[in-house]
Amino acid sequence: MSKIEEVKSLVETGKSKKVATAVSEALEAGDKAQDILDAMIASMGVVGDKFSSGEIFVPEMLIAAKAMSKGVEVLKPIMAGDGGSSLGTCIMGTVAGDLHDIGKNLVVMMLESAGFDMVDLGVDVPADKFVEAVKENNNVVLVACSGLLTTTMPALKEAVQTIKAAYPNMKVIVGGAPVTQEYADEIGADGYAPDAGSSAAKAKELIGA
Repeated sequence: MSKIEEVKSLVETGKSKKVATAVSEALEAGDKAQDILDAMIASMGVVGDKFSSGEIFVPEMLIAAKAMSKGVEVLKPIMAGDGGSSLGTCIMGTVAGDLHDIGKNLVVMMLESAGFDMVDLGVDVPADKFVEAVKENNNVVLVACSGLLTTTMPALKEAVQTIKAAYPNMKVIVGGAPVTQEYADEIGADGYAPDAGSSAAKAKELIGA
């Protein structure tokens, strides 16, 4: 098994204590940091698919994400040295009236790993706070809004429309258990990710990365 395959397997199975060593060994063996990162993102994609299909649950997903973050810690200084590996800034928050943060935290990890500079506004974020965050941060290319309750769907709609009113060209991605592609289209979002596993690919697609 190649070192990259080993890293993938360790991330998928959530072996966070072993991932950093395996990533270092892969680098020593001549694998490129970007290739290792892509492999870990692919692993989280697999984990995301298993989560979506009900094969695994939130704890396993979090364990895998933690394992990935250990690997990313090893790669970060190297990738920072590559210069300009950032895709830009992404503002992320769970919308007003919703206190769920597990899904949001996973997405933050996934997008950060994919190369975005993340600004996490936390939970229960009013629509105008998203707009303020875009104003206050440099190079914002994407806003991600999460809603996990059917009762907060209107808040999700308000957030998207408030952001779009202030910044018509800003890309907005939405997600959360009750959200569908149809609803995302209806409220004017540019993108929709059914789960954390697919969020990174969708986010990159939206900004043309």
